Amino acid sequence: MRTPFLFILLVISTTVLAQSRSIIELHTGWKFKKGDFENAYQIDFNDTGWQNVTVPHDWAIYGPFDKEIDKQTVAISQNGETSATEKTGRTGSLPFIGNAWYRNTFEIPEHTENKKTLLLFEGAMSEPQVYLNGVKIGEWAYGYSYFYFDISKHLKPGKNTLSVKLSNESFSSRWYPGAGLYRKVSLITKNAQSIDQWGTFITTPLVTEKEAKVNIKTAVTGSDLRMVTSIYDKTGKKIASDSTSTLYNSEFEQNIKVNNPNLWSPENPYLYTSVSRLYAGNKLTDEVKTTFGIRSISYSSENGFQLNGKTRKFKGVCLHHDLGPLGTAVNKAALRRQMTILKDLGCDAIRSAHNMPSFEQLELADEMGFLFLAESFDEWKKPKVENGYNRFFDDYAEKDITNLVRATRNHPSIVMWSAGNEVPDQYGSEGVKRAKWLQDIFHREDPTRPVTVGMDQVKATMESGFGAILDIPGLNYRVHLYEEAYDKFPQGFILGSETASTVSSRGIYKFPVKKASMKEYPDFQSSSYDLEYCSWSNLPEDDFILQDDKPWVIGEFVWTGFDYLGEPTPYDTSWPARSSYFGMVDLAGIPKDRYYLYRSRWNTEKETLHILPHWNWEGREGEKTPVFVYTNYDRAELFVNGKSQGIQIKNNSTSQTRYRLMWNDVIYEPGTLKVIAYTQDGSVAAEKKVETAGKPYAIQLEADRKTITADGNDLSFVTVSVVDKEGNICPTATNRLNFKVTGNGEFKAVANGDPTSLEAFYKPTMKLFSGKLVVLVQSDTTSGDIRLKVSGTSLKSAVLKLKSTPIN
Repeated sequence: MRTPFLFILLVISTTVLAQSRSIIELHTGWKFKKGDFENAYQIDFNDTGWQNVTVPHDWAIYGPFDKEIDKQTVAISQNGETSATEKTGRTGSLPFIGNAWYRNTFEIPEHTENKKTLLLFEGAMSEPQVYLNGVKIGEWAYGYSYFYFDISKHLKPGKNTLSVKLSNESFSSRWYPGAGLYRKVSLITKNAQSIDQWGTFITTPLVTEKEAKVNIKTAVTGSDLRMVTSIYDKTGKKIASDSTSTLYNSEFEQNIKVNNPNLWSPENPYLYTSVSRLYAGNKLTDEVKTTFGIRSISYSSENGFQLNGKTRKFKGVCLHHDLGPLGTAVNKAALRRQMTILKDLGCDAIRSAHNMPSFEQLELADEMGFLFLAESFDEWKKPKVENGYNRFFDDYAEKDITNLVRATRNHPSIVMWSAGNEVPDQYGSEGVKRAKWLQDIFHREDPTRPVTVGMDQVKATMESGFGAILDIPGLNYRVHLYEEAYDKFPQGFILGSETASTVSSRGIYKFPVKKASMKEYPDFQSSSYDLEYCSWSNLPEDDFILQDDKPWVIGEFVWTGFDYLGEPTPYDTSWPARSSYFGMVDLAGIPKDRYYLYRSRWNTEKETLHILPHWNWEGREGEKTPVFVYTNYDRAELFVNGKSQGIQIKNNSTSQTRYRLMWNDVIYEPGTLKVIAYTQDGSVAAEKKVETAGKPYAIQLEADRKTITADGNDLSFVTVSVVDKEGNICPTATNRLNFKVTGNGEFKAVANGDPTSLEAFYKPTMKLFSGKLVVLVQSDTTSGDIRLKVSGTSLKSAVLKLKSTPIN
């Protein structure tokens, strides 16, 4: 019997300001310019001609796309390549390389010795050098890391000048990393005697349905202090409280009992609120208000992964950090939309690939109910790319992990850490030592969660012992090695840390329909029949079988949930391919067919009945045009213009027929394609049909939200389709459309999901791809009506009215 790895945890998700401290987000007032400016750190530097921007900001997303940008001649070892070839779109073909400066000024009252001010960066791409009032106060290296500086000694009463230099090297990434101050920058001012930054850590040594024992450790600065902590339920009712004056090495420890706890889970993401108040005598010196969830997690050979004592398997996806047309600039509305789409998929877990997640993403994971695998690095000491993290590993790895864990360890969503992904250090004894060293740092900072690494060189990790020392052995693909890895690794379970890498282009179908690896076509698209994959990977069904048939496989994280900028495999040597084909959802946030294949397995609460392909095939009359149906029903009948094509029933004769219903010999004729799903007793369960569309006639608009907040950041995502006179969507339409926003909002961006499109995201015009695109409308800071008009030549225009409301 293998020893179970058990963790029980109560966690905090968000820190909020109180009267004893202030948190000021430096969102506006920024001046920006790309280039080298020798004296831009000086107070009196003339930046009047610089661009006015708000932060978060990604300056490279505005383009233009250019095949010469970061062109890499390389053999990608992770993909099994042995000879170097020219890669033109590997990092998205966007101009992220070079130096850039940001400058801002802010006012503060007289700063006394009794106050402490921290300057917090949640992400700066990359190698930031930070100056305050002409003096360099610090620097960092990793563009994905959170970090802060104590700037108390450098502040002066009145106006202060902040300058930040960022430098992005060529050959520094394997995908589009973004550029700029792409996450929040904040000033935190508090008393000298206060709760330390990221100084609170809460665990529960005991969780049952009747009670939870809450252990709270709070690191503080000062002496002769008293800590009072109160816990509130979702309604705001105080349910428990504790006070202590006993300090252990500058840390308070409290144990608080919560009766009848409401346990956090993806199905019930219940959040409590904790208020920690620090007193010096009777004077309140600091106050931190947080939300948290109560839940237990465990991993064992006997029960796999358990949440709150119940075994479950991860239904997860990997996500890169860019948000399509917004680039890497974090936006909570965009993240919420992305995660809402994943929730409807039935997805319950996210892996931040291959870097540290944003605070906003983790807050939403807590709130919406996603299990989270928080990753740290794509590279250790041995390089994948010339100017990657290998340059910083020795000096920064421990600092970066420490900041990652301390900043985020209190989120209920996080159930696992990842120390790396497909690192070349998997080979040899030095890599084993590095893996253990990194894992020990994670355990030191958080002994409650296990650590994994996404391993692609599985044979090597079996021989070296690399895979054996990890808490969780994570396999990237290598489905043919799962059985051997299970036998040789001691943990007693395997995680699919990265699975599938199936490729497809939304609404594009290729003939003949057959399975293929690294298949390429003259139009640089991949078929949405979902039978094409990469040289190192496999089709979804290969993973489905392992998940369903092997109790020791504890779940999967599919590569990927959404398309992302860069890595346009299998077209990474083909211009103009510039974004991925891996996603279940395209770069615009429109689901592909494959989304519904996974939904038919993962979303057990809702019906799935999806037909592919579309039924507009002028010129294919009389030819075989296979029809697939993705459904959670096990049988269905297909009709073409009322003529039955027979009933198909899911069966185990092949991996595809186990999970898909397929009619491979359908002869195309224009008209109506209809499917009827049946229950096992023969009753009609559901119907779906697809019509052959006529010529494009009118524009149709559908918003994800018609009411947004007037904060200058909120977004409405409007899906734009073209329909014929009968209202049928025209699936092959490529009309050019124009967009105009008036009223209390503005046009923000547009995307059509075409991985080969070189049209700029920020210009108010774009061609449809497979009949659709998405327009982003952003609020301004004044509430009121917003009007979006979409028009196109020879098409009936459409107008959509939105509303922005005041900030609560």
